[in-house]
Amino acid sequence: MKAQSIGFIGGGRITRIILQGLNNEQFDLSSVVISDTNPDVLTRLKAQFHAVQTTADNQIAANQQLVFIALHPPVIMEVLDEIHEKISSDAIVISLAPKLSIQKFQAKLNSAKIVRMIPNATSIINEGYNPLCFSKEMSAADRRNILKILEKLGPAFEVEEKQLEAYAIVSAMAPTYFWFQWKKLVELGQEMGLNPVQSEQAVYQSLKAALNVQFNEMLSYEEVNDLIPVKPIGDHETEVISIYEEKLKALFQKISSQT
Repeated sequence: MKAQSIGFIGGGRITRIILQGLNNEQFDLSSVVISDTNPDVLTRLKAQFHAVQTTADNQIAANQQLVFIALHPPVIMEVLDEIHEKISSDAIVISLAPKLSIQKFQAKLNSAKIVRMIPNATSIINEGYNPLCFSKEMSAADRRNILKILEKLGPAFEVEEKQLEAYAIVSAMAPTYFWFQWKKLVELGQEMGLNPVQSEQAVYQSLKAALNVQFNEMLSYEEVNDLIPVKPIGDHETEVISIYEEKLKALFQKISSQT
């Protein structure tokens, strides 16, 4: 594949995650330009990824062949006003944010080649599960080119644009619903006499297998749930479900309202 110049507008955590995933795959980062208004952010990225170029000028990052918009939705429109003249009509722009539609980006930019992706944090170890959609103006060759890069981070697959926000809730944010619980289980295991490695492996192996059991087509959910008779926190199941219903549905409604 011919090397492309790549710009990241925004040097926050998702940019770091993507760069680490690409770096793990020996992707050449010398063609990468990152802009951010925070000099400390740029200093940390440069220290971690020596080959990248950094700048405080968003217009420099925007003047690349492939431009990632790695910003929070509330500031994106303002930044697009700043950079739109620097984005080539042939450039491909990849938005990593929920909420803002392809149509909104096309209304602001010279380029009609827009990609929206909901990136997963697990891309940092190349196990991301990253749904994306392409604007209709993108050719088959453009799509293959983008997928060839993004698949280095883990599975990258095309979905309907209207589905992206659902993936944000049930996939991209999903680890945050569980990480603190798994951490506590590991701590409890150590308190109960396991060494750190034993406790981590006990939790990891059990959870990995539990996922495989639940999503095994041979068993219904009722059959899975009946495999273990003692459920120490089962009395709180209704409470936990109500939290999911309240918090996640409200968040979905918030990020699904196109602005």
